Amino acid sequence: MKSKATFYHAGCPVCISAEQNVAQALDPNRYELDVIHLGERKEKIAEAKAQGVQSVPALILDDQPFHINFGASLTDLA
Repeated sequence: MKSKATFYHAGCPVCISAEQNVAQALDPNRYELDVIHLGERKEKIAEAKAQGVQSVPALILDDQPFHINFGASLTDLA
């Protein structure tokens, strides 16, 4: 069974670069990737916060948040 990976971003250049270079590098045989643009899907901000995301871009692997560089704080997106 595949593990779930969630990549949260806000559409900024830092986020897009991270999606292209980090999230897309995940093994598709191992992870089911869900990419969520928080700028377009603000209803997902609370979900991201509940998973420990403090800034984007961020990748959740096996319920563990990994913050990649710094694009925007979640408080800036709300």
